[in-house]
Amino acid sequence: MKLQDYDIGERYQATVINNHAITPANAADELRELTLEVDKRGFTIDIGQSIGVIVPGVPEIGHDHHFRLYSIASQPVCNDSGNTVVTICVKRCSYIDEYSGESYKGIASHYLCDRETGDQLQINGPFGTPFPVPQDKQADLLLVGMGTGIAPFRAFVQHIYRDVRDWQGRVRLFYGAHTGLELAYMNDHQNDFAQYYDEQTFEAIQALSDRGYWSERGAVHSIQTAIQDRAEEILDMLSQPHAYIYVAGLKQIEEGLNQAFSDVLGSEQQWQKRKEELEITQRWIELLY
Repeated sequence: MKLQDYDIGERYQATVINNHAITPANAADELRELTLEVDKRGFTIDIGQSIGVIVPGVPEIGHDHHFRLYSIASQPVCNDSGNTVVTICVKRCSYIDEYSGESYKGIASHYLCDRETGDQLQINGPFGTPFPVPQDKQADLLLVGMGTGIAPFRAFVQHIYRDVRDWQGRVRLFYGAHTGLELAYMNDHQNDFAQYYDEQTFEAIQALSDRGYWSERGAVHSIQTAIQDRAEEILDMLSQPHAYIYVAGLKQIEEGLNQAFSDVLGSEQQWQKRKEELEITQRWIELLY
């Protein structure tokens, strides 16, 4: 589904409660976390879903507004006013025009990254399907994210260990990034996942790119390598009758993952057969954009 196909007719006001960087100042990519209070009684959103953010567009080129989707990055809470509070993770983006070669700022990302406490935004949604939490606490969970694709997993892991509790299955989080500085929620500046390192069932595997800042392809390659390095354990997880795989991030990660899992299972045919089984039983969950 393309962004222009989403219904943005019904909109709500959201107030910025906090906006802070979650990557170090010397990181190549700036990632920020925005905490928003939604001014709509009864607004609900679940982990794995996204909100739409509608920001001012460029009227000169016929765009009155600019629309982007952002996954929630923490368990939603209801404050004393009865409003829902959510957080989103935003990467300040720029892009190069393929014809002119000029660099342009990302409209939505710069707008959001520059918001201050008390500023109001227009949002809508929620969109997407929530991440299912298996009823069986012995189920193995394989989480694969890249870049800001880590956001829904931050909320998901938080929910598993704070709300569900007593999780007995293995939880393995594979996170791909250019370098350690670009790891969101897993760097020296902010390491939210550290609070789960004492959990015997949880392990976070940093899949850092061996190709520097050249392209997103390097980060995809790092995920492939990390999965292949853990082939024995992943093969064991995939052989379990109640294993779940959750994938979030750029859609281009899909090809690399298929190749990595094909290598783990021994052939592309074996992996496609296993993936179909996971999809049919709703144990393959993806949030790709």
